Order: sequence, then structure tokens, then C-alpha cells
Amino acid sequence: MKKIKSDFISNGVRCDGDLYLPEGALKPPVVIMAHGLTAVKAFGLPAFAERFVQRGMAAFLFDYRTFGESDGEPRGLVNPFHHVQDWLAAIEHVRRLPDVDGTRIALWGKSFSGGDVIIAAAKAPGIAAVVSQVPFVSGFSSIRLKPLSEIIQATIYGMLDYVKTALFLPPHYSPGVAHPGTFAAMNTEESYPGFRSIIPEGWPWENKMTSRAFILLAFYYPIFYAKRVSAPVLLIGGQKDSLVPFAAVRKTARRLPRCEFVVFDCNHFEPYTGERFEESVKIQADFLERNLSRKNAVS
Repeated sequence: MKKIKSDFISNGVRCDGDLYLPEGALKPPVVIMAHGLTAVKAFGLPAFAERFVQRGMAAFLFDYRTFGESDGEPRGLVNPFHHVQDWLAAIEHVRRLPDVDGTRIALWGKSFSGGDVIIAAAKAPGIAAVVSQVPFVSGFSSIRLKPLSEIIQATIYGMLDYVKTALFLPPHYSPGVAHPGTFAAMNTEESYPGFRSIIPEGWPWENKMTSRAFILLAFYYPIFYAKRVSAPVLLIGGQKDSLVPFAAVRKTARRLPRCEFVVFDCNHFEPYTGERFEESVKIQADFLERNLSRKNAVS
């Protein structure tokens, strides 16, 4: 396997990207991958990418603006609408790469980016396949999982962040993940240990995000784009997911015209490690290999 640094520009800002290539493959299909809320590409994504490369596919991993080694200010700006712009810019970048087949592109997302790839596939022509794992698909349905006190707190922090921005002050930040009883975007029983399980040892992780995200997420509905996705989609839902309502994922599956819906008896983070990872990544690799074959190439 060969890894090549391959950055691109999104809305005038450099996004950090890595291209993984299988040895000896000539113009392989490529899977574009990015992470969910506050995470960066080093957090568990290489494990999936390496399995896809073993099957003869390339993988392109990138970080959103303001995250990881990508440029952009303020740091830690979570804006789903900007993220979709970054996805579309990544697609155009990958289509121009000489080492891969730009007619055979798949999108891979999980959690927050699992919703992003649904929107990106609806907007970008010629996508050959989509993998969406435990996806965030509906702002309202996810907000309903929070107690009222936290909804009020999140709204106050979000508005404070917007006020500070208007006054040219530093952003208001909130934790991305925490244990139950501590305010954060993700603070269920599974959240902190699950998130920590995907962070490489010694990684300089900053557990923070701009608080305006709480306002923006309320208006983010990838489910509304599902009917416009023409590519085959592998949608993976977890019945014990405490962060994304399983019912909303199932509803999205019904709206997607060409959907393979796989249900795991698991929580939000289990598909990234251990036996559940092995089960999940095999299903994904089989699906991608099947739909990225040359006979299914999109001209």
C-alpha cells in the first residue's frame, strides 16, 4: 500500500488529504472518506481504508476546514453546510487525480458524515456508491434524545457564540464529548469511552467545538435529500445507538431508492473496533467491491 499526501482547496481554504493506493493497481476505483462530529481522519478511518485497499480499491481521506491539519479559522468550527461544501470539493479534486479512476467514486461517512455523504451524493453527479454508517439524518430527532435542560443550555451557548462572533471576539467553545452529567454534544454512557477508543495513543486531541453547532444542527436534515440519491447506498444502523435514533435511520433507508439496509444490535461506536468492526468492514468492502466494478462504472 502506498500513501500520498493530496491536499485540495474548499472555498479558498486548504483541506488536508491522504490518498491510499493499492500496490500494482492501475487506475483503481476510489472511496472518499471523512469523519463525524469533531473527529479527524486519523481517528479510526485508516483501519477501514486499509481493508478497502486490500480489496484493490484506493481510499482518499480528508479533514474538514478548521480540523486536523487542514487550514481555516476559527479552529473547531462545526458547520454541516460547510462540511458538505468540503465533500463536494473533495469529489472534484479526486476526479482529477491521475492515479485513480474518476468514474468509479464511492463516498463513505459515519455518524455526522454519514449524513453528509447522503447530501453530497444527491448533489454530485456520477457517484457510484455510498456507505453511510450510523448516520446523523435528522436534527430534530437527535435533539429529542437530549433532556430539556441541555437543549436550553445548548441554545444559550450557541447564541452566545454567534454574539461573540458578531463582536469579533473569540468563539464560545463546548466539549464535543463527555461522560453523563457533564454538558457536551455527546454525553451518553457510550460517548466518552466510545470516542476515546478511536483516538490513536498519544494524539494531541482538543475536545472542543464551536457552540454555534448546536444551532446549526437543528436545521440539518440529510433525510430530506434521500430520495434524490441515485447511487446504491449501504446504510448501517445500530439498534442500541444512543446518539442517532434508529427509527430515523430506518426511515431514511425507506426513502433511499437503492438502499441495502444492515441492522446491527450495537451502539454508536461499536462498529469501529473489535468483532463488530470486522463484521461491518467486510460487509462494506463487499458492497464497495460489487458496486465499483468496471461494469458499473459511471461515465
